[in-house]
Amino acid sequence: MLRLPDHWVWDSWYAQDDDGRWHAFFLRASRALLDPHRRHRRASIGHAVSTDLRSWDLRADALVPADAPAWDDLATWTGCTVRGPDQRWYLFYTGVSRAEDGLVQRIGLAVSDDLVSWHRHGCGPVVEADPTWYELLDHEMWYEEAWRDPWVFPDPDGDGWHMLVTARGNQGPGDARGVVGHATSPDLVNWTVRPPLSAPAGFGHLEVPQVAVVDGQPLLLFCTNAFAADREAGQRIWVATGPTVRGPWDVAAARPVAQPHLYAPRLVPDGDGWSLIGFVEHTDGEFVGELSDPVPVRYDPSVGLVARSVGE
Repeated sequence: MLRLPDHWVWDSWYAQDDDGRWHAFFLRASRALLDPHRRHRRASIGHAVSTDLRSWDLRADALVPADAPAWDDLATWTGCTVRGPDQRWYLFYTGVSRAEDGLVQRIGLAVSDDLVSWHRHGCGPVVEADPTWYELLDHEMWYEEAWRDPWVFPDPDGDGWHMLVTARGNQGPGDARGVVGHATSPDLVNWTVRPPLSAPAGFGHLEVPQVAVVDGQPLLLFCTNAFAADREAGQRIWVATGPTVRGPWDVAAARPVAQPHLYAPRLVPDGDGWSLIGFVEHTDGEFVGELSDPVPVRYDPSVGLVARSVGE
């Protein structure tokens, strides 16, 4: 568990170094804000290190908002960290600006040799929403331009890299346009936006997407707190299946994952299986803002992603 006495902690992602240590990157904001809803506009990207995914040693922040004026001078949000073929580490993150009142999201990149000192790549974002397939800012349809939470992974056949993005399609009812956005790159720096990897399926957005192969099944993990009028609101963590990690993803047939106290979980290799680590959002109606211990899970074709016993 990672709990900071002076900061709330929420969305997180993980990378393992050559010595087997786990590096957690996470959003953090001061508890002095008092109202947890205010945290989003004060977010920076924190960093902690662990040998067991349970006890964490806090390090200096990885990334903070840029000096104004800049496209990411208001807040830095959720991303992912991958190692490139050059052995450097690439941290993709979401940025929002003061000039746009935080309403337009873009994807940026920072690079590191050691997972500790990070330097922004260039002065602008590396990926933005393309109106060919995706909704741009339209207050009649939605309250923001959704293009966030990048998840980057290598193509399984060696053909470059894929990025999944929390995005919205540009067709259909405003409360049901959530899709899995997609971009590709040959080198982790130059990106081309592609059509979405899912069709709208009754969600306003699909947050913090991640893909992994669990017990032989390619899975898309996502969470949401925005449901269309014709879809019953309830479970907020979901898993969908696909033929490969490249999708496409049948979000309409997604199954809920029963972890009611968690949000924005990640699938993390843990021992001989997989575990979920998310942030504890509410307990007894109060916002908590801390990272959970790993929750061991397995894939059951009949019900989806379920808890497993340690050693199972």
